[in-house]
Amino acid sequence: MSVLQRFEKRLEGLVEGAFAKVFKGVVHPVEILNAMQREAEAHKAILAGGRTLVPNRYVIDLSPYDHSRLAPYAAALAQELAQSQAEFIGEQAWTVYGDVIVEIERGEGLDTGMFRVTAEVYTGGDVAPVSAPGYDQGGYDQGPPGYPSYDQGGGYGPPPGHGGGRNVRLVSGDGRTYPLQMGSTVIGRGDQANLRLPDVGISRRHARLDFDGGQVVLTDLGSTNGTMVNGQRVSAVALNPGDMIQLGTTTLTFRVDG
Repeated sequence: MSVLQRFEKRLEGLVEGAFAKVFKGVVHPVEILNAMQREAEAHKAILAGGRTLVPNRYVIDLSPYDHSRLAPYAAALAQELAQSQAEFIGEQAWTVYGDVIVEIERGEGLDTGMFRVTAEVYTGGDVAPVSAPGYDQGGYDQGPPGYPSYDQGGGYGPPPGHGGGRNVRLVSGDGRTYPLQMGSTVIGRGDQANLRLPDVGISRRHARLDFDGGQVVLTDLGSTNGTMVNGQRVSAVALNPGDMIQLGTTTLTFRVDG
């Protein structure tokens, strides 16, 4: 089942059977997701080491009429769009800086059925805006993209207020070391994982590590067997040096130097 098919199936549950009625005559969320996928494709940036960075923040401007019709579902719809976009990005083996964020706003001046997608790389502080193509009635007006500068060491430099030069890594029980680069690292046993571990107890996309230069946040990606830190099951947690991460039967120790 494709990302779009999974998204449509979740939408049907979201509106509790009123799917066709709610979206009749207004912009369809699948069109929005398609546009978000095109935005990610259009604004790829190659990092040192061959990893591909794409925008992680998407602002959707809807016409006043569409916005009012979808308002009761806006928060849930934004969450579903973010999840589906994250799945799409993962399937492409692309990298994002932190979580995928979707915001739905009222776009004055847009006619019914028209919408605009603005995509940008969001670091949690400063925003590096990417051009905001209008996606109005099939139009696709593209301008020059803007991205943060990249350093020589791979990944991108830390946001203001964070110190650089930290050697952040995971160490397995058998002594193997896995250095972490800035940005997001997906841990799993599938082809889409950045850090692949041959453990049948680990999901294909099990967990994600987000490193912003100041801290590393571990997020479970809905894994079958869960993610443990120091013996406690977690959904998302900021890691401290020495923390023990358990995924399946694999234990990884979080280390920081510098």
